Amino acid sequence: MTTETVAETKVMHYAWHLATMRDYFESGATRSYAFRKEQLKKLKQALLNHEQDIYDALYADLKKSKEESYASELGLLLAEINVTLRNLRRWMQPQSAGTDLVNLPSKSKIYRDPLGVVLIISPWNYPLQLSLIPLVGAIAGGNCAVIKPSELAPATSTLIEKIITEIFPREYVEVVNGEGAVIIPEMMNTFRFDHVFYTGSIPVGKNIYQLAAKQLIPVTLELGGKSPTIVEADADLNVAAKRIVLGKFLNAGQTCIAPDFLLVHGSIKDKLLEKIKIQIEKFYTADAASSYDYGKIINERRFDKLISYLSQGKVIVGGQYNKSKLFIAPAIVEDVNMNDPLMTEEIFGPILPVISFYNTEEAIKIVKENANPLALYLFTSSKKKEKEWIENVSFGGGCINNTDWHFTNHHLPFGGVGNSGIGAYHGKYTFDTFTRLKPVMKTPTWFNPALKFPPFKGKLKLFKWVIR
Repeated sequence: MTTETVAETKVMHYAWHLATMRDYFESGATRSYAFRKEQLKKLKQALLNHEQDIYDALYADLKKSKEESYASELGLLLAEINVTLRNLRRWMQPQSAGTDLVNLPSKSKIYRDPLGVVLIISPWNYPLQLSLIPLVGAIAGGNCAVIKPSELAPATSTLIEKIITEIFPREYVEVVNGEGAVIIPEMMNTFRFDHVFYTGSIPVGKNIYQLAAKQLIPVTLELGGKSPTIVEADADLNVAAKRIVLGKFLNAGQTCIAPDFLLVHGSIKDKLLEKIKIQIEKFYTADAASSYDYGKIINERRFDKLISYLSQGKVIVGGQYNKSKLFIAPAIVEDVNMNDPLMTEEIFGPILPVISFYNTEEAIKIVKENANPLALYLFTSSKKKEKEWIENVSFGGGCINNTDWHFTNHHLPFGGVGNSGIGAYHGKYTFDTFTRLKPVMKTPTWFNPALKFPPFKGKLKLFKWVIR
């Protein structure tokens, strides 16, 4: 069989299988509250049954400890399921809406309608929760779903396929493993999904958006960017140092919302950097390579890219590396050039560039050179400065006197703006993303005024009175 024949066969398979998923959705099997609830409970139990397997897979892919795997992956996923189970019945109920004067005595309601067959494309850095939290919303919304995990985290991707295959029929939820650059276009060019949910890099996100645009498929894009951390002169430096180090070096810096660079007021810079250095050693010991709590870089290609950044400034803390172990020690870099890749590309690794500033206006100007970050973190005790930053900088979400933790709060929508993404999710926002608003107005038959029907001549004054 030739390569072309194999490719054609695969495309035909995708088209046939996705068509069976469409038929399953159209049958109405996924729509009832009872069905959705049962599938969420199955997913939760399967995750608990495979808890140790999950820890093993995340360690194999990223050297994550059990504790980090639970706190940043499995625990967040279980919490999302629990929140959804507690609230799903209420979320599914039609919501009453107001009715304007011209349509009285009609009654208006807004329904949440399932989207259909959705595609979830997930990245390698948090391969479990970034694949399955969107799935929770897809199930809760009454959809069928195709999941494409990242091939760069093979242990976790294989496990996800195993878990999903054990509990769900393939016409309901399907996991497709393999090379994303090949598989995703093949699927999207042979089938019109009803929504595409993508988490990953900005360049790939643009490609996904272009593929979706051909068929007017709505998208959610959870991307990235250069998320700044700003430390004003009035900040609590002990708190700032701890929270910056945790937010930056969790998962060896491979976090889309990690502080990408540090802007610190010049008057406190030396004090803060000394405290950061102390916290790095406290968290990860003097030898981070052997630390229980410190991960590894995902692969050699990313490792080489990160090492290239180290030469684009003066390394003042850490930066030791070992390619055979895919290890790069937490690094702090000074004397950076704003035009170098270190300051124009998302770092996505354990390297933190530091820049001094002396007034807030100057710092805001630096942040705006890389517009629309996914996250922004500000350390200050001044409500005036807090207000100034929030009002003058566009960013997806963020924290005051903290880093990263807003992601874990299901009461907050998580998403980007501009270059960092489109749409949001978490908690009810995940359910909202995987459903659409269906407005319905019901009009009684007993009231049928002649005003609404031709002839209209002479009714202008009445129209102006009721349509306002």
